[in-house]
Amino acid sequence: MLGAWFGQSPSIYQDAETGRTTVSVFCSNPPQRAAGSRAALRCRLGEIRDMGLDTGPGTISWRKLRREDWAESWKRHFQPIEVGGALLVKPSWSRQTPREGQAVVVLDPGLSFGTGQHPTTLFCLEQLTACRQQRTVQSFLDVGTGSGILAISAAKLGYSPVHAFDFDPASVRVARANAAKNDVKKKVRIARQDLARLPLRGEAKYDVVCANVTCDLLLQQFRRILNRLQPDGVLVLAGILKTQFPAVRRAYVAAGLKSVETTVEDEWQSGAFRRR
Repeated sequence: MLGAWFGQSPSIYQDAETGRTTVSVFCSNPPQRAAGSRAALRCRLGEIRDMGLDTGPGTISWRKLRREDWAESWKRHFQPIEVGGALLVKPSWSRQTPREGQAVVVLDPGLSFGTGQHPTTLFCLEQLTACRQQRTVQSFLDVGTGSGILAISAAKLGYSPVHAFDFDPASVRVARANAAKNDVKKKVRIARQDLARLPLRGEAKYDVVCANVTCDLLLQQFRRILNRLQPDGVLVLAGILKTQFPAVRRAYVAAGLKSVETTVEDEWQSGAFRRR
């Protein structure tokens, strides 16, 4: 309805917890008579309800945006992130210098998930730094690598070998490019792989495994994930809504793990597990 009225493609956002849907259209040249347009749109909403579709209250609002240099202003949302004293993740335009002994990952926002800004990614980074034991050989597996941020960070922190995979071919290309930009191309092996098609039992087992994927995959493929973990290893699970986390925790505890740490931020909850 909005697309047809304004001649612009609308964007749609649905809150996973409340179920509320917001549909918005940006107009560079707004209607001359906003009040008339609002009344007409309310009439159209009424017609939709008459068709038997429940739109709820269907409120309509207008907002004027001040002019900005959008090419630059969006960069304000991507500030450098320090993870403990061990790791600095920053975009390429940041001039922040690392502290002594701090590993640096340079990563710009792109189409693939993972810049460190999201609470689930940040939890994984915090666990990577917390689990790292200096002068000790530790391996790492990144399930659903996205931008490659976790695998690249692991290599920078000294994990070896570092393996990562993702089902999305675009993510694999981006992750490999990011690894090359961070000079860890030879230290990280990134492959295209479907978690559901991994052999149920793999020969390689890892000291730390991060699976930042959907709740459905974590539940359906938990045996494939667990079979990649060393007996004394740490499993980090993220990408989970807090309403879904209890089911994930039950499944992995029932499989022989114990929850050792969890954190909740906004609607997300992540957790770290060890074998009992």
